[in-house]
Amino acid sequence: MSTVDATDGLGQRATARVVLISAAAALGGFLFGFDTAVINGAVDAIRGSFSLDAAQIGFAVSCALLGSALGAWYAGMLANRWGRVRTMQVAAVLLVAAALGSGLATAVWDLILWRLVGGIGVGVASVIAPTYIAEVSPAYIRGRLGSMQQLAIVLGIFAALLSDAWLAGAAGGASHDLWLGLSAWRWMFLAAVLPALIYGTLVLGVPESPRHLVAKGRLAEARVVLQSVLNMHNDAALDGKLRDIENSLRSEHKPRLSDLRGKAAGLLPVVWVGILLSVFQQFVGINVIFYYSSTLWHSVGFSETDSFAITVATSIVNVLVTLVAIALVDKIGRKPLLAIGSAGMAITLGMMAWCFSQATGSGAALSLPGSTGVVALVAANAYVVFFGVSWGPVVWVLLGEMFPNRIRATALAVAAAAQWLANFVITSSFPALAEIGLTFAYGLYAGFALLSFLFVMYAVRETKGIELEDMHA
Repeated sequence: MSTVDATDGLGQRATARVVLISAAAALGGFLFGFDTAVINGAVDAIRGSFSLDAAQIGFAVSCALLGSALGAWYAGMLANRWGRVRTMQVAAVLLVAAALGSGLATAVWDLILWRLVGGIGVGVASVIAPTYIAEVSPAYIRGRLGSMQQLAIVLGIFAALLSDAWLAGAAGGASHDLWLGLSAWRWMFLAAVLPALIYGTLVLGVPESPRHLVAKGRLAEARVVLQSVLNMHNDAALDGKLRDIENSLRSEHKPRLSDLRGKAAGLLPVVWVGILLSVFQQFVGINVIFYYSSTLWHSVGFSETDSFAITVATSIVNVLVTLVAIALVDKIGRKPLLAIGSAGMAITLGMMAWCFSQATGSGAALSLPGSTGVVALVAANAYVVFFGVSWGPVVWVLLGEMFPNRIRATALAVAAAAQWLANFVITSSFPALAEIGLTFAYGLYAGFALLSFLFVMYAVRETKGIELEDMHA
């Protein structure tokens, strides 16, 4: 097997195979991004089709996040019982079913039900992909491979928003009929069937995590996987790696939530750090940009076509800066990137709050005077840049690697469930906050960005280059 990077000095190499199987696992992130962002272009059409008020459309948009929290909560248990690969396959099945059900929904309760199902699949995928990638990756490039999860997420967001724009344009509007008598907004959901099927097919060909195999006593299989994905053919180094994994799992028992208990308000400190990383990632308001941006820009005077175009352009920016993050995460480290991102988001969100304080009118008649609209657009995209180069990818990297082996899947599940619940709070509350005032909403997110900076400086540990077996609670 040819290598794509140099050895790390421990007999491990980043083979083309480990990159490919990491990419296959990260495709779950693509579905994560696609499934959560596809609602963006359908919000107004759904609201009109089912005659929903602000609270109802907020729940219809965000209900999938409750399913995601549920899926994330149980993902660790499933991963420890069935293995990482089988759990990814379950996620793919749920996502296919949800895409079909959402696209063919006959009432709002029907749509909510299928979005909950899809949310469960997304929640499972959100936990398993970073866990699996961290467990098959050499430590010295683990950050870059772990960042593939976030790259896949932002590519999924981009694909969803691009397909939304194209389908709405082809039909003459998201609420207009397109093919087979179905409205364009329905096809937006149905489009998710294809990537879900591809994901399910690709994960059939990836090997099980060597750490899961060791935990189950399947040492011979773990040895084969380590040889294959890390190109480890030095018997002494291979035996040493297996011993390290066994030692880190020495107290292995059936994982349970009680493993996470500690003296810090009932949980181990590292678990609290994981939970707060997840919460802050959402409380800075990033998903407001990706769930409501088309509606937001439309409400301040841009046409529906221009609003879609702005949203797609923002998602392209997100993809590009994620590539920058992948290049930097193993060079300058996780903590510096998070600190830079927090500071930048606090400033740009503050600028957006100021811009909307200059708005005139209200509701659908809201408008930004003079060049203020341009400033708001620049600030929104700068905000996405700071998030995309830091909190977007780095949180997933940290969650995949920061926990000790024996609690990794369970702790990551708890942290991811907290992330989805935080996402639900932010997403479901935005329509009501927007009615109070966009200045208040973005000012609130700016405040959380400032708090996230303080949290990073005082609570987050650097994990760059540390072996998973050396992570401690």
